[in-house]
Amino acid sequence: MKNVKQILVLGAIALGMGQSFGNDFNNGNNLKDPLLTEMAIENSKPANNMVRIALLLDTSNSMDGLINQAKAQLWDIVNKFTHAKCGNDGRPQLQIALYQYGNDNLSSREGYIQQVLGFSSDLDEISEKLFSLSTNGGEEYCGQVIQTSLSQLDWGKNPDQLKMIFIAGNEPFTQGKLNYKDAVANAKEKDVIVNTIFCGAYEQGINTGWKNGAQLTGGEYMAIDHNREVVHIATPYDDVIIKLNSRLNKTYISYGALGAAKIQQQSAQDSNAMEMEEAVAVKRAVSKSSRLYTNSSWDLVDASKADGFDIDKVKKEELPMELKEKSKTEIASYIEGKKKERSDIQNEIQDLNSKREAYIASQQKDNEKGELENAMLTAIQKQAAKKNYRWE
Repeated sequence: MKNVKQILVLGAIALGMGQSFGNDFNNGNNLKDPLLTEMAIENSKPANNMVRIALLLDTSNSMDGLINQAKAQLWDIVNKFTHAKCGNDGRPQLQIALYQYGNDNLSSREGYIQQVLGFSSDLDEISEKLFSLSTNGGEEYCGQVIQTSLSQLDWGKNPDQLKMIFIAGNEPFTQGKLNYKDAVANAKEKDVIVNTIFCGAYEQGINTGWKNGAQLTGGEYMAIDHNREVVHIATPYDDVIIKLNSRLNKTYISYGALGAAKIQQQSAQDSNAMEMEEAVAVKRAVSKSSRLYTNSSWDLVDASKADGFDIDKVKKEELPMELKEKSKTEIASYIEGKKKERSDIQNEIQDLNSKREAYIASQQKDNEKGELENAMLTAIQKQAAKKNYRWE
């Protein structure tokens, strides 16, 4: 698997594998408007009910199938948490972090490990970073990447919150100078569950430490065929949902320093999903119709939902062209109209998705479900139940 010619992952937007990964759209220097600054501060506050998931993906050579499954099935994970409840019927928020490891294009001094994205609730950004991944031969240090994610990420200290690592790869779990047992012991101290996904034969994963790495924190060990093609079942509702997604995009009112770039990012990730397969685009549209898809830092409709929102705090030059010459009353009316339009579209998508899921359930065989999706959802439901999470 090592020292083999680089294979580029299929995807429309490749951002390269250098240190350019990072928080391009989270740069605090761009938030100069008072309202934007307040939004950034508010969004940085930890929610009472927060689920944090770190994906540690092996991007060494031969892992293209794994990356493609992650791209296609991200939306299944998001849509699962849309229906989650915890505690006294509270709705948990979801943050996802992304690491790649085992790639020769990464720094050897850092153990061939890179944080692609810290914990984020920005679903467009998460999608963009997944589509930017490519593979190349390298050394896979599982213990070190687990330890790195534990030390770099803010996992929080609330014992009621669900905190999970999913590490996927196909080389021995024991590689590297840092003993994986020390890393997972640290995870257990932080109340972080480590789930291991071996890309290969089940017994081989056991023999190379993957099962033990999971068991030490009460996590799940899973083996998948990462090269297996996911079977997507087309439904009579797909085309309608995709058309509704186009209408949904038109309800966004971009503003501020982030607005133009984020509108483009939203469209680019729609295109990425569609290029993979129509069914992936449908799943993304369903995610965009859920409570977990929020964009208050650049969209006036979402921003207006916050307590204390005041349109006067947005400078005229930060407004989109269609609002620059309007009065405060006219702007408020325009935002309210888009808010209602969006809500109606989202409700229609959710209703159609219920019918879509029923159709898929009647047509789908168990062996047609996505390997990575199945592995992650099985672990999530089992471990979430221990934290008093449940699904409608």
